[in-house]
Amino acid sequence: MNSESHFDRHLTQSERRILGRLATPGKIQTFLDELAYSTDKTYRCPLRVLRERVAHCYDGALFAAAMLRRLGHPPLILEMLPNHRDDDHLLAPFRQDGHWGAVGKSNFVGLRFREPVYRTLRELIMSYFEQFYNLEREKTLRGYTFPLNLRTFDRAGWMVKDEPLDWIAEKLDRMRRVRVLTPRMVKRLSPLDTRAYEAGLWGTNPRGLYRPGPRG
Repeated sequence: MNSESHFDRHLTQSERRILGRLATPGKIQTFLDELAYSTDKTYRCPLRVLRERVAHCYDGALFAAAMLRRLGHPPLILEMLPNHRDDDHLLAPFRQDGHWGAVGKSNFVGLRFREPVYRTLRELIMSYFEQFYNLEREKTLRGYTFPLNLRTFDRAGWMVKDEPLDWIAEKLDRMRRVRVLTPRMVKRLSPLDTRAYEAGLWGTNPRGLYRPGPRG
């Protein structure tokens, strides 16, 4: 039995109808946007996200990867890497007609969906640069990992069990990384303007916001 069939075996009829409506990457994103933002430190597998209607960026990326798989895409996730004064962020990237897009769950408005119009992964990641900032208006994105194909974890049941999710996080930590800024670029960065800062925080759950540590 393949992983998708194994996932479907756990679904109720009403859950199947819900997933049947997630027929495009954009509709998957809309579903994630309607979920409450989780402030939990624990991870939820895609089945729990569907049933509990709550997710943070890690849960959301895995759910998106699982749903994109149902549309024929490989179940990919990648990690966006900040400096030491911000939190990381996960996306589920996908390709259509040779171009990259992404689905994601975030507490920030600008760190979610991207249409598949980017020629390379780097182009895709850099589209998030201005929206990737901390509460002190610092632009903090510094790199990203190569995508991880979650098929590697099919036998562990990552779509229906929480237990493999720590292993996935550990594997992401070992993935090859790509830097997007040089030290000279970092020194020249200006703070995010006030209007963009406030717009990006619209509708956030304050308890889920990362508090920057000391400079250094």
